[in-house]
Amino acid sequence: MDKDEVIATLNDLIETSKDGAQGFRSCAENVSDLQLKTLFADRARGCDGAVVELQDIVRSLGGDPETRSSLSGTLHRRWLDIKSASAGHDELAVLEECERGEDVAKRSYSQALERVLPPEIRAVVERQYQGVLRNHDQIKSLRDQLQVSRNLGKR
Repeated sequence: MDKDEVIATLNDLIETSKDGAQGFRSCAENVSDLQLKTLFADRARGCDGAVVELQDIVRSLGGDPETRSSLSGTLHRRWLDIKSASAGHDELAVLEECERGEDVAKRSYSQALERVLPPEIRAVVERQYQGVLRNHDQIKSLRDQLQVSRNLGKR
């Protein structure tokens, strides 16, 4: 893979990570539970850190790092805002949408790792991917727990 392809791959991941940071912030704004707000804010900061790390690598390769999030990420956040508003800032709805966002991040990182990347860059992408997987699994677990507790409450 030539340098321009590596830069393009990293810029795609920058967009994905920016989407994640903004998505987690949007989730934090759409829940009332303090623990969820804290979790989402922490995850947003983690995504911000990934962005900075990837942007630094792109610069070191002589490229121009991406500075914006994607259109699809913006649309997803608007959908989250609308869904949350109509559901009365329902934590379950927010967790479901957050998990969908993390599904996108998993796919983006997985696709990047299918490419031939220089070993030192691959190590960074793999480490960040492991963070994405942890985020996804934690959000899914919280969603499942909330779903079960609600189902038990309906009996």
